[in-house]
Amino acid sequence: MPSAPAGAARLRSVPPPPTTPARLPTATPPALAEAPVLAHVTRGGVVESVHRGSIAVTEGDGTLRHGWGAPDDPVFPRSSNKPLQAVGMLRAGLRLPPDQLALACASHSAEPFHLQGVRDMLAAASLSEADLQNTPDLPYDPDERDVWVAAGRTARPLAQNCSGKHAAMLVTCRVNGWDLSTYREDDHPLQRLIAETVADLAGEPVAATAVDGCGAPVVAISLTGLARAFGRIATAEPGTSEAQVTAAIRSHPEHLGGTRRDVTALVRGTEGLIAKDGAEGVHAVGLADGRGVALKIADGSQRARPVLLAAVLRHLGVVSDAYERLEEAPVLGHGAPVGRIVAVGITP
Repeated sequence: MPSAPAGAARLRSVPPPPTTPARLPTATPPALAEAPVLAHVTRGGVVESVHRGSIAVTEGDGTLRHGWGAPDDPVFPRSSNKPLQAVGMLRAGLRLPPDQLALACASHSAEPFHLQGVRDMLAAASLSEADLQNTPDLPYDPDERDVWVAAGRTARPLAQNCSGKHAAMLVTCRVNGWDLSTYREDDHPLQRLIAETVADLAGEPVAATAVDGCGAPVVAISLTGLARAFGRIATAEPGTSEAQVTAAIRSHPEHLGGTRRDVTALVRGTEGLIAKDGAEGVHAVGLADGRGVALKIADGSQRARPVLLAAVLRHLGVVSDAYERLEEAPVLGHGAPVGRIVAVGITP
């Protein structure tokens, strides 16, 4: 197994959250500080803003082929870790139908079929929404949120976009007889196994552990490790846990995101590809030939993420019907397009 990336020690040594602003850490990780400008925001033909980013592209054997910025510096992949986490749960004995397995990998939009899928997953293990410990929230999709609020509903764990992952975690605990009340703790058998699985798939040690937005642990790995993991999952041998995740994502992309989501369009429109977006401008892709792609927008913005991902995939010669959807990023003036977000600097 390769040694820890150069940035691992730096990220691991960051102190606990300070009690006063004066004690805030001042060091900026290389994945952010050394990130080149990779996207322009134009308005009226003038570059109004820029987005910096780091990208890793790995070969089928897991080696780094292309890198922009600091691809070997650790980052929190956020929800892009979910397919890796699902592999860990399958290795622990989780068994789900493909649509529910895709939901376990999802940051779903809280459309009715997403919510019913989570209910069904829980009910099959004699569990209910009351057992979920993810953060209560409104639906991610704006249209679904409007419907939810108009019906007088408030934030609930079921509607939060990680409820499929949390339901799968609970079912995995039920299968193994593990404590349900502490499943979010990073020393719980489930979370230890998931962290080991992420390290195994990434081919490198976990650099740090923190709490994700949903309340479950999130582990840090490098963009190279994340790309390597997705390439491995996308080309796994039939019958393996990795292959089950790949098949579920490919056959049910609408469960992975939602009917109006760019990650769904990307999986549906690109043969053999798996993908997962994440908070703070992260996206990871595994291609049918074993190559992997992982990117991080330095400022955490989501608006440049799909545009930049499309540019990288085009650069790699990937044929996809999803590019128009990914590159749909108009800059508006009085409600009309007056500019756009464009990728720059994506060259060998």
